[in-house]
Amino acid sequence: MAINIFIDQGHNPVGSHNAGATGNGLFESDINYQVGIYLANLLNNDSRFEARLSRPTATTVLGTDNSSSLVERVRMANEWPANYFISIHCNANPNPAINGTEVYIYQYGTQANWLAQNVMDGIVQTVGTRNNGIRINQTLYVLRRTTMPSILVEMGYLTSSIDAALLRDNQYGFAYGMYIGILRYFGFSPA
Repeated sequence: MAINIFIDQGHNPVGSHNAGATGNGLFESDINYQVGIYLANLLNNDSRFEARLSRPTATTVLGTDNSSSLVERVRMANEWPANYFISIHCNANPNPAINGTEVYIYQYGTQANWLAQNVMDGIVQTVGTRNNGIRINQTLYVLRRTTMPSILVEMGYLTSSIDAALLRDNQYGFAYGMYIGILRYFGFSPA
């Protein structure tokens, strides 16, 4: 029986509500979308997994505003039901020197915590971003309301020229790093 992984590509397409951050000419929603597609393909080509996407097409818009967009993502994962939930994001900061990858979880010492650590290590080893650590954020709706272990990956900062170049040029690398992290979490070797 396959392990069900729900991949939530954070935000909606540019030009709609909840479109996410921008920086260095890049749009968060575009990068989240493509990295999610790559990750779903990696997982779906591995018989041990089944992956579903919150945004299966580049034009998919979820909800009618920010809050209903989040509600819809969680509903899709919970009703499937997914065994794990991974939300993909890019960060932004007024200070362009801030860079690196963070993974957010609801609570330390949980399955989500161990998954987050493996995903973080996979990304850092594959694309070379700075490891900013696993962080608690109990206000994030997708971490609070999902019924399975859930992580939110902030791959890098669009506002950092270092991270922006990686997010523009190595989207497959971010997806592959997450995939490797997922395999390690389960103790699997690559298919």
